[in-house]
Amino acid sequence: MTSRFTRFDPTAIRSNPARVSESLRQQIQNSLQVCRETTLTLFEDIDYETFCRQAHPDFSPIGWHLGHIAYTEGLWMLEHLAQKAPQFPTYRRLFAADGLPKNERVRLPTLTEVRQYLESIRTQTFEYLAVAPIAGQERFWHWLIQHESQHSETIALVLQLQRWGSLEYKDSGIRPGIPLPTPPLAGRSASPNQWVSDSAEIAAPTSTDAMVQIPAGAFWQGNNGVEAQDNERPAHPVHLETYWIDRYPVTCRQYQEFIQAGGYRNASWWSSAGWQWLQDNPVKKPLYWSNNSVWDNHPVYGVSYYEAEAYARFVNKRLPSEAEWEKAARWNPHSQQSALFPWGEAEPSSQRCNYNCLVGHTTPVNAYPSGQSAYGCYDMLGNVWEWTQSWFEGYENFESYPYRGYSQAYFDGQHRVLRGGSWATPLFSLRSPFRNWYHPHVRQIFAGFRCARS
Repeated sequence: MTSRFTRFDPTAIRSNPARVSESLRQQIQNSLQVCRETTLTLFEDIDYETFCRQAHPDFSPIGWHLGHIAYTEGLWMLEHLAQKAPQFPTYRRLFAADGLPKNERVRLPTLTEVRQYLESIRTQTFEYLAVAPIAGQERFWHWLIQHESQHSETIALVLQLQRWGSLEYKDSGIRPGIPLPTPPLAGRSASPNQWVSDSAEIAAPTSTDAMVQIPAGAFWQGNNGVEAQDNERPAHPVHLETYWIDRYPVTCRQYQEFIQAGGYRNASWWSSAGWQWLQDNPVKKPLYWSNNSVWDNHPVYGVSYYEAEAYARFVNKRLPSEAEWEKAARWNPHSQQSALFPWGEAEPSSQRCNYNCLVGHTTPVNAYPSGQSAYGCYDMLGNVWEWTQSWFEGYENFESYPYRGYSQAYFDGQHRVLRGGSWATPLFSLRSPFRNWYHPHVRQIFAGFRCARS
């Protein structure tokens, strides 16, 4: 697997800048290709109806996302950087984020035509990459790769929304996923059914109610690496008092207790905003829910922030702040350093976490012991995104990049932060300091949670 980001020794850059630039160009090209292969695999055997269907009012069709990936690459790489004329002008209004309303994005070119659009833009992108002043643009190229990665995960999400209500799953107890041909673990099939049967081989943790203590002290939050999005920057020290955090994400078995205790009928567990949301949206269980006990040890997901908050109150806990989540995920109290991943600096792999649609749905919360954080927390990367109690806002000295609308437009006090990635998050957006954000009412995303206590 290609490494995502190169951190070159400044001495090497000074002594042989041409060689370093060529190596960097090659790695960026490899990453662009790996990212594109990940995206296109999701479109295998997709018919035109699926390509154009809007599965939910808040999300565009998968075909629009694919076209938007090409549009964005053409806009930034070819027009802004290479100073070329606008590409495919007939597609601009259709595939621009501020073009058509989501419900008008359903009349799309065919998959073949959109793939031709992608390939034409990519050919010109590679031509520009060969001559680009790469040392000064490296951050921009990594931003572009991650832009596609984030839309790739959204495509997987929309496919799940489309498949969730299909007849083949209604009474099967099996959660539909997006199985891909890459084996999730050595010797395992990528089939969701195979993983479900194999899950019985993984012993349930002694107690999924276990919490770990995080002692008082400072840690470094955020990320100054070349891969960091603007909202991850700058890295800065944060002091936290002692707290406890769940070793595992909340499981379906645990959440079932909340349902059975009348959690969706008892206002005492809900915030006023959460209870109002529930009255307006009278749900009785998470969106991606099955009563089959084979899922008991998997993380609950398809829950809104309000549902997560209510469950936390039900068990006399709360949701962690994003700083508490990040310290538990990446701070090493022995080295006194923040790692890029819970286990350290080594790249994610199918032995450490569930990501990139390698399995196609969730896995048991204790399936990856080699993916634990230094504090012993499981599943802090991949499997399900995790709600935190924090509102999405910029860190002190925040600077927008590459444009205000990427992050800063959402510093509006209406979006909660999620951390950790999901089973569908591609490699390039998977790291502990990465920040995701959504309105607290959204439950279509692959989001679960873990609880904390002061």
